[in-house]
Amino acid sequence: MITTAGFGNRRRNTAQRLVARSDAKGKGAAAMDKNPPINHLATGESSGTQMKAIIAGGGIGGTTAAICLAQSGWQVEVLEQAPRIEEIGAGVQISPNGARILQGIGVMPHLKDRLFEPPAIEMRIGATGRKVFSIPMKKAARRRWGAPYFQIHRADLLDGLHRTLAETGQAKVQVNARVEGYETQGAKSVAIMADGSAHECDLLVGADGLHSTIRAAMTGPDAPRYTGNAAWRAVLPASELGPLAPPLSGCIWTGPGKHAVTTRIRGGDLVNFVGVVEVPASDAEGWSIEGDRQQALADFGGWSEMFTQIITRAPRLYRWALFDRAPLPRWSDGTTVLLGDAAHPMLPMMAQGAVQAIEDGYVLARELEREGGDIAAACRAYFSARIDRTSKVQSVSAANARLFHRRGAISQLATYGPMWLAGKIAPRALLARNDWLYGARFDQPAKTPHARSDAL
Repeated sequence: MITTAGFGNRRRNTAQRLVARSDAKGKGAAAMDKNPPINHLATGESSGTQMKAIIAGGGIGGTTAAICLAQSGWQVEVLEQAPRIEEIGAGVQISPNGARILQGIGVMPHLKDRLFEPPAIEMRIGATGRKVFSIPMKKAARRRWGAPYFQIHRADLLDGLHRTLAETGQAKVQVNARVEGYETQGAKSVAIMADGSAHECDLLVGADGLHSTIRAAMTGPDAPRYTGNAAWRAVLPASELGPLAPPLSGCIWTGPGKHAVTTRIRGGDLVNFVGVVEVPASDAEGWSIEGDRQQALADFGGWSEMFTQIITRAPRLYRWALFDRAPLPRWSDGTTVLLGDAAHPMLPMMAQGAVQAIEDGYVLARELEREGGDIAAACRAYFSARIDRTSKVQSVSAANARLFHRRGAISQLATYGPMWLAGKIAPRALLARNDWLYGARFDQPAKTPHARSDAL
């Protein structure tokens, strides 16, 4: 979701370079062709022997890393603990910083018929539907950041990633394969499996999510901090809602102690709903915990009828507690490295969890190229390149919750009034406040842009 900071505080020949591929039209597509996110030489065969990487986790970040490494000449094996790659999760938002990478590594052709580009990003008051601001996004994103801003079902994105991975001819995916830990043997890493077997590799990537076993083995027990918020999610056909369907824009709905986000996926045919409410006691943490419909209705009681209908008509509702985690002091141990939620779990208030995992996969491959055959050094350089940026996103995400949940007329007016005014007289200024995030290009030496310390 767009931020308006300031109001409230990557099988080719190993000599070939990666080039951006584009099937898109218009100025934004041209911008992506002229500015591929990275032009790195393949490194997986640099020593004369093909290097092997094991990716623990076949999700968005892990599969992005697998693609980038396979396209660089690595032999890649993805070990996914689930019995199959299936339609789970809900909608995800892919901002231009992520879309540019997906374009560069050839994923976008597999997504173009299933994504949805919202015409605008809006903020509205949940109880009344009153519009605080509306920022044009579809054409503006391509013009300003050289890539689209789109919404897509997580399953559709994952399918596109796995199709692209298969096209490399350098990778295999194994399901029902749970990695329980790892060992270091000289310059090699060894993935220890739940069935007792061991797999040696040159690089082990822990992309095994929020409850990462690789992270636990590397850094010790997890220490999550409950944020005081729980999240709801649901997906349903827009046709079920008729005239009460939410707008085609990506919309943040604010209210005292709660907020919601509505987006469109599957070409606009499905409505994706995420609602965050303040609750004193924590629920369980996880994406697939079904919630009580009556509780959801109570949580959003007093809001517009649209929310009543979304909650009532959704085939399933899921609810989970939101926990925060302090940035880790390291993401690697020799040639074992963390990525995505295993490294930096994200709260959903900036819609950057998937995108930051995509960035991780790409930057990791880039640093492996830059460091030549020193894999451990590349893992350390990857951490240095990423830690400030991901920590910043984590911080702004946490601050956005407070911003969206303003209580009292005076606090709301003081916060949302300037946003309303900026949306009217200086909408480009609202877009400019996202340049540090959406405009990042990873073909340049990694420098973390200094964003403003204030959020939304």
